[in-house]
Amino acid sequence: MGKPRERRQTGEQDLFRSRLDQIINMKHELVRLAQAIDWPVLEGRFGTVYSDGAGMPPLPTRLMAGWPF
Repeated sequence: MGKPRERRQTGEQDLFRSRLDQIINMKHELVRLAQAIDWPVLEGRFGTVYSDGAGMPPLPTRLMAGWPF
């Protein structure tokens, strides 16, 4: 059980890729909303009902929280 594993970037910039914060408008409403959400709390809440097994790959909490059910 526990919270799903998430891939985290090391912060190193790929030679051929721009960082996302250099591409998008950091003042956009959706960016500000994502910064205002307490993601560790959601990770804890989702982690209590999360199960990791065959055929059920771990998904980032932000993806699970954004899916319409």
